[in-house]
Amino acid sequence: MSASDKDNKDKIQDDVHLDIDYQMDEEVRNSIGTMEKSGKRKWVYPRKPKGKFTDRRTYVSYLLLAILFITPFITLPNGNPILKFDVLKREFIILGYPFFTSDFFLLAIGGIATFIFVILFTMAYGRLFCGWVCPQTIFLEMVFRKIEYAIEGDRAKQMRLDKQEWDEEKIRKKLLKWTIFAIISFLISNVFLAYIVGKEALIELIKHGPIEEFTTFFVLILFTGAFYFVFAWFREQACTLVCPYGRMQGVLIDSQTINVTYDYKRGERTAGRAKFKKNEDRLAAGKGDCIDCGQCVAVCPTGIDIRNGIQLECVNCTACIDACDEVMFKVGLPTGLIRYASEDNIKKGEKFKFTKRLGAYTFALVALLGIMTAFLVTRSSVESKYLKVPGTDFRSEGQYYVNQFEYTLYNKTTVDQVVKIKLLSHENSQIEMFIGDNNLTLDKGEIIQGKFYLKIPQNEVKSYKELIVIGLVDENGKVIDKYKTSFSSPYKY
Repeated sequence: MSASDKDNKDKIQDDVHLDIDYQMDEEVRNSIGTMEKSGKRKWVYPRKPKGKFTDRRTYVSYLLLAILFITPFITLPNGNPILKFDVLKREFIILGYPFFTSDFFLLAIGGIATFIFVILFTMAYGRLFCGWVCPQTIFLEMVFRKIEYAIEGDRAKQMRLDKQEWDEEKIRKKLLKWTIFAIISFLISNVFLAYIVGKEALIELIKHGPIEEFTTFFVLILFTGAFYFVFAWFREQACTLVCPYGRMQGVLIDSQTINVTYDYKRGERTAGRAKFKKNEDRLAAGKGDCIDCGQCVAVCPTGIDIRNGIQLECVNCTACIDACDEVMFKVGLPTGLIRYASEDNIKKGEKFKFTKRLGAYTFALVALLGIMTAFLVTRSSVESKYLKVPGTDFRSEGQYYVNQFEYTLYNKTTVDQVVKIKLLSHENSQIEMFIGDNNLTLDKGEIIQGKFYLKIPQNEVKSYKELIVIGLVDENGKVIDKYKTSFSSPYKY
């Protein structure tokens, strides 16, 4: 065969595949894998997956579950939990660092950085997050679904059980499953409550009991019901109908994005799919490596056929990869018919490229992380602010010029502190408080205000608007915050 004939054959083959893709895509776009044409819910019974990717996802999931359940009960050396989101008291602790309302801009920057990271990650790796990290997928596939397999059996047994009459076996199995689901949902609700109120408050609530803490207990029951509803009934529809991230991927992925993808060139070839026949030369017959066994569909937790191309419902869980590899191994064909790959990798054989689009988002992400890090490093444990009392002017008192100042101190920690106001820019200055002495006690998260007289020797004042630096020092004399302002005097050039 000449080179030109070979090129023409390849072109015809590509055109055939493009036609197949177009027809498949049109059909998929007009249907949902979990819904009948009449609009009725189609219950998904995925076969229990097994394989190397399933094993790896299981290890990752159990690690993440351990982190989720242990994190709210760990106290760091500084006395803070790792994470706490007390919305009612407006207390937020992230990685041991407390954030208050005045730090909202930091949380905003962090939120924007997280959003950009999600966009960047999705453009490069598709819905890898959904299949490997998303709590919805982990709880459903690695907790609730495994319990269901243990009680009701695999796909065929579950389908048969649901169709049979409500006899002793069905009532026993369903009641046992639903009871365990409810208990796990209640435990999950308690863990999430620990992230809000803290472990100490949660332990106290448990000690007091549901009658004394009825409001909290009622809220827990509501959350338990929500978790139970999602994982016992709503399930994959949370991903296909509700989750906004699934909708976002349609505008974020491109031909370079890596997804769980079916190699249609190898799977279809010129004669399309065909059942496996022993000792048949499929390549010579033009038949694809896909033997149309349907196992990739049977294991899919969202009820789709990955061979129809990238679809909104696909969460990249890799179950179809393991199922297909198992079949390919049994029939003696190469594995990887379904694999992690991009559209260009399947169609053109091109490897992943770091595009300008990815570069722009990477730059924005790095810049935001740099800004947030800089603010965190320079952030003081107590925020202080000093302003001249409105309507007042300087006055002379012996060898000093005197100004009246008012202060605002904000303790941004979760511990009580004793601090002192000190003028750092002029050595021989004096501070005289309006009320009390210059040893101020700040409770955790407290804001206090007050006034003081600032006295600076006249021979140290060089301007009618003298630049000064007022500092805040702790009990050990360490400066924990600085504030620049001006001091009025009659000095003239």
